[in-house]
Amino acid sequence: MKLSEFELDVMKLLWQQNACTASELHKYLLADDTRTKKVAYNTVKTIVDRLEQKGAVERCGQQGRSIVYQAKVTQQALSQQATPRFMDRFFKGSSRSLIAHFIKEESLDDDDIEYLQNLLKSKKQKKESD
Repeated sequence: MKLSEFELDVMKLLWQQNACTASELHKYLLADDTRTKKVAYNTVKTIVDRLEQKGAVERCGQQGRSIVYQAKVTQQALSQQATPRFMDRFFKGSSRSLIAHFIKEESLDDDDIEYLQNLLKSKKQKKESD
């Protein structure tokens, strides 16, 4: 399932809030200080309708006349679908290049480094036991 940046923003809100009306989503988006452009309610409603058509969200109730929506797909499921496309698009399918890029470009503290080392150690042990 391909989602635009704005569709992903709406999905993130639904994952955080569990269930929302389009009006509530609109208020959350307006309150987001990181957004450079303010978005109209009609735009949010159109995106929610599009996400429903794609099967990413579903109706789960009603508040007065407003429909309440919830995410139908998990963040993990969507990221599992998007990661291979992202790797192909930016790193020619190379997981090594992707991982190296993030390690080189991100500022990592000691906890981050320890976490990554433990992940790699665990991955190696799993591979050796297979």
